[in-house]
Amino acid sequence: MANDSKTWRCGKYELSFDRPRIMGVLNVTPDSFSDGGEHFDPDAAIEYGLAMLDAGADIIDVGGESTRPGFTPVNPDEEARRVLPVVRALAKEGAIVSIDTRHVAVAKAAVRCGASIVNDVTGFTDPKMVEFVKTSTCGVIVMHAGEVAAPARTHATVQLDTSAAAFVAEKAREAAAEAAREAEKPARRRRGKLLGEPKPEAKLPGGVVQPSLPFGEPEPTFEPSSEQETPAAEQATAAETVAPAPEAAPAATEAASEPNDRLAAMMRRSARREEAYVPTSQLRRFTLPDSAPIMRRVMGFLSDQARTLIHAGVSRDRICIDPGPGFGKSANEDIVIQRETAKMASLGYPLMCAVSRKRFVGAVSGVTEAAERDAATFGVCLGAIQAGANIVRVHDAAGFAQFLNGYWAVAKPQPRRAFVAVGSNLGHRCDNIRAAREMIAEIPLTCVSNSSKIYESEPAYETRQDAFANAVIEIKTELAPLVLLDELMKIEAELGRDRSKKAKANGPRTIDLDLLWMDGETHGGKKLRLPHPLIGERDFVLVPLEDLMHDPARFFRYNGVEVKEPEDRVGHIVGELGRM
Repeated sequence: MANDSKTWRCGKYELSFDRPRIMGVLNVTPDSFSDGGEHFDPDAAIEYGLAMLDAGADIIDVGGESTRPGFTPVNPDEEARRVLPVVRALAKEGAIVSIDTRHVAVAKAAVRCGASIVNDVTGFTDPKMVEFVKTSTCGVIVMHAGEVAAPARTHATVQLDTSAAAFVAEKAREAAAEAAREAEKPARRRRGKLLGEPKPEAKLPGGVVQPSLPFGEPEPTFEPSSEQETPAAEQATAAETVAPAPEAAPAATEAASEPNDRLAAMMRRSARREEAYVPTSQLRRFTLPDSAPIMRRVMGFLSDQARTLIHAGVSRDRICIDPGPGFGKSANEDIVIQRETAKMASLGYPLMCAVSRKRFVGAVSGVTEAAERDAATFGVCLGAIQAGANIVRVHDAAGFAQFLNGYWAVAKPQPRRAFVAVGSNLGHRCDNIRAAREMIAEIPLTCVSNSSKIYESEPAYETRQDAFANAVIEIKTELAPLVLLDELMKIEAELGRDRSKKAKANGPRTIDLDLLWMDGETHGGKKLRLPHPLIGERDFVLVPLEDLMHDPARFFRYNGVEVKEPEDRVGHIVGELGRM
């Protein structure tokens, strides 16, 4: 929601939610459900992660183990081998990196390599994972992975004749039969009735057979953890209760072979449940199950785990929650949970919507292929954003960034302050700066609110060139940072800036526009870094900023930027050239 007061501290970064944040999915796996193998090579994964950042992603979620239905668990050593080079490279480019893992060793190594968030699919139910994150400063994502339907007991159909005569006759026959059995037993067995002996089927008047009711012990099943309950009654027919289907035996074998991997066992059941046709003789009166018991389980788990982390020493502003769509939940249950987004948002933690390409999205949209579900994903995410979700986790980060920018520009008026540095050392330098200022004022959803004086400075980095004219322009804009940057690059091109490969880096230029800082924005990647990574060493930027704010060095230090002392900076100011 607009102007959401929540913040999320993730290591050295702090994310605000005056605008929804986009988490791009980067699966470094051969078997993920929609993009398995596409980014398995580390170099391909790094290139794709940077492309998502340059297209609008705020966070990159790197995972090395697929947790799709029916997944095969991955050894932590293999998982680390897949993800660590990718995490290290993306963090080096200023990206906020999330490590998607349930293994403590992998989480520790990833955080050492620069990851700022631990996304635990098992919801920090492992005490070792809790012990690790409480000693770090990383952000944490508590996810609910488990079945949410209450267990139900089914019985075989029973036909009864309730007439008084039939009841009396039946009692008499039972007494006679019991006396006959007792007479045949050895004397030592007559001391008490043996438990569990089946009663003979009795014929009632009219030839109707009344079978014995199933009072025996229920069939043993895999016993899930507290947050992973037994599947719903709709997952088994009455006939399966009496005579289990052939596939029930392999399920028990699989669970027994991996007693500690409850997530894998639960997702195998989820896969079989999706594939199976479940007949029923009882028609539902409502299109969806009752939301109350489902939300009690999901919200109860998320609240309990968040409190566990807080009591262990993890500050509240580091915790994000995720209801875990698709993890042990049917399509109906997932829709119920998404419709209750506002209730989950009311818990007060940043809330993630991680529905991208999930099975229930295909069910409601009619799209079979997972990779073709992006448009439907955007629709579900929009509903979640309107109800209070703060972060959307998507595969198509570029497409969703376009979608969100279009929606946000119309639906959520939100001007934010930003600073643009302007420089020129070719042609009429001051005229070039003034022309750039007028063109910036013409950018859609943008206005110029203030300007510094124009200063002359020594050339920086490449010293064998003419002195520069420099200024800083303060603007207000409703555009996303990358969209604003594209507009600034268009102005550079119109004023004759040469950005071709033959142009000398940091060499002479007619105009140079740098987006320095934007309110509430932190960004990494090749195309844009916010705050600008060199702002703290540039005298030709910090001095003009003193015309627009009090003590810019202190301001940027507070925002995590290292600011050098004046004598250690580059491009020193040598004089004034007039007002804008």
